[in-house]
Amino acid sequence: MGVGEEPSDVFAARRRKLESLRAAGIEPFPHAFDHVEPIAAVRAQHASLTPGEETTAAHRVAGRLAARRGQGKMAFLDLVDRSGRIQLQARVDELGPERMEQLLSLDLGDLLGIDGIAFVSRRGELTLRITDYRVLAKSLRPPPEKHHGLTDVETRHRHRELDLIANEDARELFMTRARVISAIRRFLDSEGFIEVETPVLQPLYGGAAARPFTTHHNALDRDLYLRIATELYLKRLIVGGLERVYELGKDFRNEGIDSTHNPEFTMLEWYEAYADYLDVADRCERLVAHVASEVGYAGPIDLSSPWRRQTLAEAILDRTGVDILRFRDRGTLAAEMRARGLAVPEEDTWPQLVDELLSKHVEPALIEPTFLLDYPVELSPFAKRHRAVDGLAERFEAYIGGLEIANAFTELNDPDEQRRRFEQQRALAGAGDLEAQPYDEAFLAALEQGMPPTGGIGIGIDRLVMVLTGTRSIREVVLFPAMRD
Repeated sequence: MGVGEEPSDVFAARRRKLESLRAAGIEPFPHAFDHVEPIAAVRAQHASLTPGEETTAAHRVAGRLAARRGQGKMAFLDLVDRSGRIQLQARVDELGPERMEQLLSLDLGDLLGIDGIAFVSRRGELTLRITDYRVLAKSLRPPPEKHHGLTDVETRHRHRELDLIANEDARELFMTRARVISAIRRFLDSEGFIEVETPVLQPLYGGAAARPFTTHHNALDRDLYLRIATELYLKRLIVGGLERVYELGKDFRNEGIDSTHNPEFTMLEWYEAYADYLDVADRCERLVAHVASEVGYAGPIDLSSPWRRQTLAEAILDRTGVDILRFRDRGTLAAEMRARGLAVPEEDTWPQLVDELLSKHVEPALIEPTFLLDYPVELSPFAKRHRAVDGLAERFEAYIGGLEIANAFTELNDPDEQRRRFEQQRALAGAGDLEAQPYDEAFLAALEQGMPPTGGIGIGIDRLVMVLTGTRSIREVVLFPAMRD
């Protein structure tokens, strides 16, 4: 039976209880319940109490009724909020017969506000003896099955509220995600960066190899795009003299859905003047280590510095035997791949074939934190040419646990070279590459004002959270992932 298809008798019984509350003069949906303490704070305050110890400490907590044991003159209930669970003791000599009966007639899943006195039961369980209570919201649907939690993956992802009600691990994961984002902000703020906001609706998309979502603005009578990256606008701010900027926000890419891709995702990008990609790599290492420490990461992968570093060409050669720097056109590269028994998608361009070798044969093996350095220029339309090796760009991608988590460049700041790169991308688009960069005259005009030497990076927040929580699907770390009908 699916969500929204509760048995009619169960739904009707809860409806009747709702009307009974109202008939008794009880408002089942009050406006507020002030001065609530988190359950975890109450538990922490009394952590030193011994079994059987009484106190005179009064507390006010609120949450969802999760369990009930006993009837008659005394009963025990469990209340759950975001921070934890606490036992409640209800006694008829404290509440009176009518209030006791009303309390015990409530349903699991109802939201309650509780005033109580703290003590520790003989079994050592911190408990609040209820002195008063209030219904804060009558639940008209039963909660997920209490003993085993909510395990159906489809339901968990479509109805995250049920997942959060039923599964403590889910609540903890998303609170960890929030701490990750807060730690990132503290780190970058302390390093002299300022947080900015750039347009989500853009007249021209760019900054990544991806297809956009298109929408229409009625008042302007023009098509606009949901951004695929914040890169080009942030670099315009570097031109404007802000020197160190970052943005944490949503990007949108009209691409497939799998365990590491969601069409709407969270990205961190930062740009810093007078830095190159090696400076950015050092800061990336420090940021990840800082965040891991802040959220109490205790996973099996060592995230401390220094991370392993290898060139992209070396990594592909080691794992496939293909030297991409030797086979610099599509025909010869495809022939070499076929000769080694590797798949060659017929419509792929040379850069796409290189990406095929990387994603299929290299990326899954990069478990320990690794920087892959020095990508072919054809794969890096916004990266500065390598200062020592012809045909390469100063670019790295960072990998942890077989996931790409970051992409960074020494940023291309020569407007004439950038114009030539746009022309190359236009040619790739003409050859069928639907993810090639569009030609952006506004960005070129900004570069012609002069952009200082700059290092920049994009870090996928969803994937970083996957690493820090040991999660294997992006749907587990996005509250409401995209789903098929």
